[in-house]
Amino acid sequence: MEILAGDIGGTNTRIAAVRYEGREIRTIVRRTYASASFARLEDPVGEFLAETGFRPVASCFGVAGPVVKGVCQTPNLPWTVEVASLAKVTGTDKTQLINDLVANAYGISTLAPEDQFVIHPGSPDAEGNGAVISAGTGLGEAGLFWDGRRHHPFASEGGHADFAARTSLEMELSRYLEKRFHRVSYERVLSGPGLYSIYQFLRDHLEEKEPEWLTRELAENDPPEVISRAAMEGKSPICKKALDFFIQVYGAEAGNLALKLMATGGVWLGGGIIKHLSEYVRDTPTFMRSFTSKGRLGHLVERIPVRIIVNDLTALWGAVVHCIWTYDPPYDGTRAFKIVADAADEERSAT
Repeated sequence: MEILAGDIGGTNTRIAAVRYEGREIRTIVRRTYASASFARLEDPVGEFLAETGFRPVASCFGVAGPVVKGVCQTPNLPWTVEVASLAKVTGTDKTQLINDLVANAYGISTLAPEDQFVIHPGSPDAEGNGAVISAGTGLGEAGLFWDGRRHHPFASEGGHADFAARTSLEMELSRYLEKRFHRVSYERVLSGPGLYSIYQFLRDHLEEKEPEWLTRELAENDPPEVISRAAMEGKSPICKKALDFFIQVYGAEAGNLALKLMATGGVWLGGGIIKHLSEYVRDTPTFMRSFTSKGRLGHLVERIPVRIIVNDLTALWGAVVHCIWTYDPPYDGTRAFKIVADAADEERSAT
């Protein structure tokens, strides 16, 4: 089966042509596009197919946003994505549209041990529902229902739920953001823009003078990246405070999601922000202290394994797996997959 897959984020659009046989997903060609360079998803998809000459039997796209009846209004892009329109471009009526965190959840079955960074091993016999939470351009969340034999991924828009402040400083942050956005969701705090907002709040709240070098870097580069790097390199105490604040809230919300979904089988953290902080998150107590600080149910969440997904292509392979679940009836959803690259496999950026 030849499958076209896409991982559509607010920043990057990743598209791949793959061939599936047995338990192998063999990649043929991949491209990465800047999402903001296009007016609609059909354009990079059409460009990819025209360049490669690939003709899929089936296709699936994981998109950052809620998918309802085959349509997604993307919250971080001015796009309306419709499965019917995509099917015309792909040339196959076996075309599906799913949430990107659902794609991530499906992609867990493709992960090798080196694709997962363990920050808390949890119970050695952990089993049950799972959860995925991913902070990037926005905040995505999804669940995996455990039926006793296999996991069934399902969508959630929990990232847009109301932010629940736990401390007096978090309450002040909430009021600070409320003046700017009127309503404060978790995504306003747990995302790349959210990290920058936390930094601005602490700078203003603590009345600290921003050094000229930092002002210049924030203006010329991606602010969340600048803040993270300055914090990790010890160049800016306020950047470190902002990063620790971010990690503290991340741990709290990951623990909240674990409780809501009874995710005793594990919690996976996705997104580029947390990936680059893997060792810091593991080696400092901030994240896990917030994750397990759940009062009378603290003992429950302490048993839950927590892992960071370090493979950037997990959602892309998850879109492939969803196609296989849907269009390969003999597949029962219980076996893992192996990713194999053809000699002709190519990955390059395009605009």
